[in-house]
Amino acid sequence: QVQLAESGGGSVQVGESLRLSCVASGRDFSRWGMGWFRQAPGKAREFVAGVSWHDIVQYADFAKGRFTISKNGGHNTVFLQMNALTPEDTAVYYCTVAQTLAEIKGGTGDHWGQGTQVTVSS
Repeated sequence: QVQLAESGGGSVQVGESLRLSCVASGRDFSRWGMGWFRQAPGKAREFVAGVSWHDIVQYADFAKGRFTISKNGGHNTVFLQMNALTPEDTAVYYCTVAQTLAEIKGGTGDHWGQGTQVTVSS
């Protein structure tokens, strides 16, 4: 059974940083992409960042220059380093996996985690 487990969320002040982690288990993800979405209260879920199995990365415009996505060599863990956080980054952050980066970015990933809450206060 495939499982995605996010961690690293929390409450921070404006300008601070957080590092989210997501561990995927249940199958071989060495040739899968991994990525992050977020959903703020009252808003649709939106793409944040994705990384393909061969390390091609894509970011949403709001994430460029502040967020960095990376994964471990075993391809089963993806990280999201978030710097210079603002209240607009407050959301539940979800991890997803899919076979292509396009599927990641399109939100049609095969599996999703339960999410981790990020709250940024001014």
